[in-house]
Amino acid sequence: MSRLLPGNDVRLLVCGMQYFPALEQAINAARSEIFLETYIFADDDTGRRIATALARAARRGVRVRVLVDGFGAREFELTHQRGLEADGVHVLTFRPEVGRLSFRRNRLRRMHRKMAVIDGETGFVGGINIIDDMHTPHQTPPRFDYAVSVRGPLVARMQAECQKLWERVAWATLQFRPRLPRAPHYGHRHAGRVRAALLVRDNLRHRHDIENAYLQAIDAAYDEILIANAYFLPGRRFRQALIAAAARGVKVTLILQGRVEYALLHYASQALYGSLLSQGVRIFEYRRSFLHAKAAVVDRDWATVGSSNIDPFSLMLAREANVVVRDAGFADELRQSLRAAAKHGGRELRHRQWRARPLHERVLRWLAYGVVRLMIGLAGERVSRHMLRKS
Repeated sequence: MSRLLPGNDVRLLVCGMQYFPALEQAINAARSEIFLETYIFADDDTGRRIATALARAARRGVRVRVLVDGFGAREFELTHQRGLEADGVHVLTFRPEVGRLSFRRNRLRRMHRKMAVIDGETGFVGGINIIDDMHTPHQTPPRFDYAVSVRGPLVARMQAECQKLWERVAWATLQFRPRLPRAPHYGHRHAGRVRAALLVRDNLRHRHDIENAYLQAIDAAYDEILIANAYFLPGRRFRQALIAAAARGVKVTLILQGRVEYALLHYASQALYGSLLSQGVRIFEYRRSFLHAKAAVVDRDWATVGSSNIDPFSLMLAREANVVVRDAGFADELRQSLRAAAKHGGRELRHRQWRARPLHERVLRWLAYGVVRLMIGLAGERVSRHMLRKS
């Protein structure tokens, strides 16, 4: 697991309304190099705005590299890619989607990271795709999510991670070019007083880094655990850690998706609510708008923001990136934002009311849970064994 690096300036960005102006400003100021990784790159006002900024940067001589996921951004080639490449932007696709009805076992292994690094000096990590907050098909806008901007020594680590994945995808797609000279980076210079670490999840050396960071923080918690997660389907070890924390008097609160996006995953997640509620874990379903956040605060000192959900797809299959921050000021800001979301946009579920739900609803939830387990098992033998041990 990555170690905490001192000397960073880490700022919380709430939703696209704060994230996209900061990202665009950094792109417009770029002098030598831009990396941008995103799962979705939409053809909407925000997508076109960021694409235009990237194209301008490339035309003035900045090396611009954009990596998108072949499933999440499957329309990207038809909407943005040709125009960007014509302006000199280098574009790669992680695991191009060859057919929507394909049932290849590795189809669920996606590039779910949302990360950007500009000149090795400014970095962004979070859960926000390149898509407008108000672009929420079949859901109530705006999309509620977080990202962080980073300056300081951690940015060099982010830059190295982007470079590494870019080169691997280039080799895999037979588009490898001789390694470009790396841009000067200033990220090693201290820019603040915050200790922070970049955690990634891949299918090689860092399979469990993000999950283990959560578990270590939960196991050490003595006062409060506050987690907001859009897609929540943790394994047994994670659930037991939350229950154990509640049993020793820690206030454990979950803010989860109250609106149905993926029905199967939504109802599979609800199958776990009863056991958590019965052990004193508080659950709020966020219904004010569309929850997409992946963030947590523990004991007002440990915090994380990133792309990783707490479900098998993120923790066992996808490439993810989270920042962990050890700073009371940052943690308090995120905590206050999450508490406000629960208070003003959430509906608390009560154990007695949850237990009184009709039998057929409970049966359908457990059937959904079983189907999701089967899908994960089909994604690969090793993943299946891991799921059986932890679920």
